[in-house]
Amino acid sequence: MIEFQEGYFTFYTYIITNKAKTVLYTGMTKNLKRRLTEHNDHVNLKSFTARYNAHYLLYFEKFTWVELAIGREKEIKGWTRNKKIELIKTINPEMRFLNHLFE
Repeated sequence: MIEFQEGYFTFYTYIITNKAKTVLYTGMTKNLKRRLTEHNDHVNLKSFTARYNAHYLLYFEKFTWVELAIGREKEIKGWTRNKKIELIKTINPEMRFLNHLFE
């Protein structure tokens, strides 16, 4: 029997935007630093984030269970823009870019 301890894995749900903050994209990943680099490098040229140049981190949450991170991503994706902005402002009231935290 394999036993997993809580905290062994880390997953992130995050919200990114473009420079003008006109779009919001919600995603989930195991490695936020790598994922932000992929968004910045436009790995998938046809993706939403590449089309709108969204790679500026505004918000993130950490989880130890992938199911919780996926559930939170789906929950946030169903919200209105205003509700997402309210969430962002709970930890980032000035809506500054937080990418430097993962460099």
